[in-house]
Amino acid sequence: MTRDLQSGRRGPEKADSAVIFLHGYGADGADLLGLADPLGPHLPGTAFYAPDAAERCVNNPMGFQWFPIPWMDGSTEEQARSSMSQSIDDVNAFIDTVLAAEGIAPERLILVGFSQGTMMSLHVAPRRDKPIGGVVGFSGRLLVPELLEAEAKVKPPVLLLHGDQDPVVPFESLQLAAEGLHGAGFEVFSYVMKNTQHGISPDGLSVALSFIRDRLGLQT
Repeated sequence: MTRDLQSGRRGPEKADSAVIFLHGYGADGADLLGLADPLGPHLPGTAFYAPDAAERCVNNPMGFQWFPIPWMDGSTEEQARSSMSQSIDDVNAFIDTVLAAEGIAPERLILVGFSQGTMMSLHVAPRRDKPIGGVVGFSGRLLVPELLEAEAKVKPPVLLLHGDQDPVVPFESLQLAAEGLHGAGFEVFSYVMKNTQHGISPDGLSVALSFIRDRLGLQT
């Protein structure tokens, strides 16, 4: 049984595309939904969503987690796997709900993740029955890359961005994710956010916007 994810919505009443943000560990949807303000004027007709994960974060009860992190919060590997499996179902159900509510085809939806939200995005999107428009992943990792080629049903294009000074998720994760995705046959673009720690730089957001506009067929 899936859990209903609570999310705000920004954008026009009648949209022809959608962006879903997935937040990082210990954060919430509101952290990313604010990105609709700078992105919205350049993405006319786009509805923005940013759901809260269903679980309160062990290390930050004011925030949420898609799954616990054993070396950070004392959870077991089994608890982490079980939690992630449930969150995968939650995110898939949320995507389906947004597609139905907005009346759009899957290719008109872009998934944008940050940190743990990137891990979820890179795991969920390839395993859906129909491809979404694309995936943007900031400062995250590709989990279980060895399973991707066998389990991928679809291969939406992916943009990976990472700060070269990230103290939380090592910068090397960008190259590892790119190699894993390339090896499984994905079209992958990457961008290094110079002098950036664990966050989203203005230039990184600009690159993400260009990728999203391209995937939605908007003229430059």
